[in-house]
Amino acid sequence: MKPSANALYWEASYEIVLNLIEAYPDADLDSIGLQQLQQYIVALPNFADDPELANDGILSEILREWYEEANAG
Repeated sequence: MKPSANALYWEASYEIVLNLIEAYPDADLDSIGLQQLQQYIVALPNFADDPELANDGILSEILREWYEEANAG
């Protein structure tokens, strides 16, 4: 499944995860902290939201989804 080229916003956590998987295929999810995760997300080419809107809850949810998606199948 190819990530969409549409603009990414914080509430689109699954789309963010798909883009993270493509951009960082070898990321060690067990060692990524929330601050590093935020840097990864903001660096995505189609990320269009305000980086300041992120909070620990949003970032933790994205990290959890990334972990689950990366370990599925």
